[in-house]
Amino acid sequence: MAYTTRRKFLHTMISSAIVATYPRISFAQQVRVQTVAGIGISGYEFEGTAGLAGTDTPVNNPYGVIIGPDGALYFCEVGSGRTRRLDLSNNRLTTIAGNGEKAYVGDGGPAIEASFSAPHEIRFDTQGNLFVVERDSHVVRRVAADSGIVATVAGTGEAGFSGDGGPANAARLRQPHSIAFDAEGNLLICDIGNSRVRSVNMESGIITTLAGTGERVATPDSGSLSGSPLLGPRSIATDPIGNAYLVLREGNAVFQLDIQGNHLQRIAGTGERGYGGDGGPALSATFNGPKGIAYSTEDNSLYIVDTENHVIRRLSLATGILDTVLGSGERGDGPDGDPSTCKLNRPHGVFVHDGVVYVTDSESHRVRAITGLLA
Repeated sequence: MAYTTRRKFLHTMISSAIVATYPRISFAQQVRVQTVAGIGISGYEFEGTAGLAGTDTPVNNPYGVIIGPDGALYFCEVGSGRTRRLDLSNNRLTTIAGNGEKAYVGDGGPAIEASFSAPHEIRFDTQGNLFVVERDSHVVRRVAADSGIVATVAGTGEAGFSGDGGPANAARLRQPHSIAFDAEGNLLICDIGNSRVRSVNMESGIITTLAGTGERVATPDSGSLSGSPLLGPRSIATDPIGNAYLVLREGNAVFQLDIQGNHLQRIAGTGERGYGGDGGPALSATFNGPKGIAYSTEDNSLYIVDTENHVIRRLSLATGILDTVLGSGERGDGPDGDPSTCKLNRPHGVFVHDGVVYVTDSESHRVRAITGLLA
């Protein structure tokens, strides 16, 4: 069976199973949101090796968020440059990377002593290494799982566009914002300042352009990856069967990228700015500066951070229907409890794990968790 046909078959089978398992959820089923880290003001309190209670400790503009291979919750702070670890078993928060100084310093040494400049997102590879993308240093760096040592895997620290076909750590990026690993283990980078998605082969270290032409113009509804311009490729997520999902910040839309088939297709957003379309087809909905996305295997859905509308929205890939799962559409800070009345303040990150949706409510300086949504 050809790869593309097999991929479509698997996606249909997954979608059918999900529809049977996860009907459309109502908030009447006691869906709740609560703060798991942060106190609502920016700051940093030295926590030592033992850590401090996450809900008693300030955090500083959290962005990327993910569950690590150890089951802990990790998030990076744009404001401090640090990456934090929250032990979900005891709510203890510690710092695992970053010294609080905004700089591109520390390669070859321990992550805790290194400086990071505006980290936007974090990811783990299958070996447990942590990858950090830094907007203002124009690099992606790796923290080794076994030693905690930092090294640059993509970018030189200088803004620009160069290096395709050569070593990724000799190439130039411009304000990279988001990273993800595809089904083949390649590192995908939203090189937003170059209007491209770049791909690093992690075996050879070679970087290439996966999608985008470098033109900052409207993206067509469908087309080839290599021949279509990307308008603000801000955030990317992947699924296990070879797709990537790309959020366009200025394009106010979400696209599915068939990597093997070299094809992109709009699946959400009209391209117009607004906040509309809940309960209907995602293709007819409007967004306002979306800046985050996560694929959930648990309900075969995309969770989209609609940042300037201050909400989190869910797109069912089985039905194509979009709804809001967190936020009222008004800018604010909470309260925790009912997700529909909990105001958010420019959220950026989202991740789904074990039935819980984790959200970085960035300018409220909190990390929140939605429970009961997938129950």
